[in-house]
Amino acid sequence: MDKQKLSDLAKQLVAPGKGVLAADESNPTIKKRFDSIGIVSNEEYRRDYRNMLFSTNKLENYISGVILYEETLYQKNSEGVSLSKILKNKGIVPGIKVDTGAKDMIGFPNEKSTEGLDNLYDRVHKYHDDGAGFSKWRAVITIGNQIPTPQCIELNALSLARYARICQEAGLVPIVEPEVLMDGSHGIDDCFDVTSNTLNVVFDYLDKHDVYLEGILLKPNMVISGKNSNNRADKYQVAELSLKCFQNSVPSEVPGIIFLSGGQEDVESIENLDEINKIAKQNQMPWELSFSYGRGLQSSTLKKWAGKMENIEAAQSELISRCEQVSLARQGLVN
Repeated sequence: MDKQKLSDLAKQLVAPGKGVLAADESNPTIKKRFDSIGIVSNEEYRRDYRNMLFSTNKLENYISGVILYEETLYQKNSEGVSLSKILKNKGIVPGIKVDTGAKDMIGFPNEKSTEGLDNLYDRVHKYHDDGAGFSKWRAVITIGNQIPTPQCIELNALSLARYARICQEAGLVPIVEPEVLMDGSHGIDDCFDVTSNTLNVVFDYLDKHDVYLEGILLKPNMVISGKNSNNRADKYQVAELSLKCFQNSVPSEVPGIIFLSGGQEDVESIENLDEINKIAKQNQMPWELSFSYGRGLQSSTLKKWAGKMENIEAAQSELISRCEQVSLARQGLVN
């Protein structure tokens, strides 16, 4: 394990004003997105869409890394240029989603565990050799009636720890993503309690597996009310409780926290990130507080593109506009 290389790359991914674009939608997921604009999800359209994103002028001013689906890592555009090379030529680091999805946890209704540890060591060495610099593994935790159970949290924490250690041995910076879902009617205090507990267990397992914390990034949810909650908490409560949670649960050695948007509306994800950074500046938090947004950057861009060549310029303009806004929020400079 080259600790210095891992640490340097982790810091590069959370460089001031920059964040990570999540473009690692699985084929079933991107099909749903394409269905919404009335186009077929085939390899050509997926390639053209991501080529449009990655070739956007000045993307590198706001984006330090892009998480790719395995298909995308090996795709070339219509001119025969590798999509990952397009990113590298801009100074953007290609990353790779390495889990194989969250599956029903047998014996624990309504809970899931993430799979993909089988052959992970061989796979991540190949991804590293083929140009990836970092990786991502997502665990999902649901708040509901009598859940999450301790068993669900512990199993997912163990998988995250094994994944992180294996990736570091292969030279990849692991993004550790334990997502407490927004789905449900729970209040922000419930989210605080579950997120705090989840992070404490995750970092306990990372420590047990001797994961080098200076060479990881944490991708958590914000502490936020459930989507269907009455009287959802405002941005000030979200920022205050998110930072309180991380102060209690996230070691200072971790170089960066890159928030997922997690189903938030576009404006909401920007306002919350901005307020978090405003308060963090005042209190001199030890981590870079950045973003790893997927839908939060892509949803309006996808609609502008609509699968048509003549819309590429308008779609790229929309993407840059979104990136500019999120970059300002990442610095606490929106208002």
